[in-house]
Amino acid sequence: QVQLVESGGGLVQPGGSLRLSCAASGRISSIYAMAWYRQAPGKQRELVAAIGNSGNTNYADAVKGRFTISRDNAKNTMHLQMNSLKPEDTAVYYCNSQNRGTSASWGPGTQVTVSS
Repeated sequence: QVQLVESGGGLVQPGGSLRLSCAASGRISSIYAMAWYRQAPGKQRELVAAIGNSGNTNYADAVKGRFTISRDNAKNTMHLQMNSLKPEDTAVYYCNSQNRGTSASWGPGTQVTVSS
């Protein structure tokens, strides 16, 4: 099993920045892709950004050019740099890993609130 824990959420003004982190532990070698999802109140969980083991990335249209996903394999961490934040980015952000031979893993989530 892979365990994931997010950190770095908080309250930020529109136009501001936040950097989310996801620490992975357990069967790290089984991970073949990681991603950030978010869920706003009353809405379905949606993919924000994903990164494969080769470093290939993809982003939701709503965050392209503002968010950057990255991985630090030496530290078993993943990050999401969020710039030019908008009120509509307010959500609980979840870390996800896709794992060989077992089910996907999810972190408990971290709240991001963009408000003046």
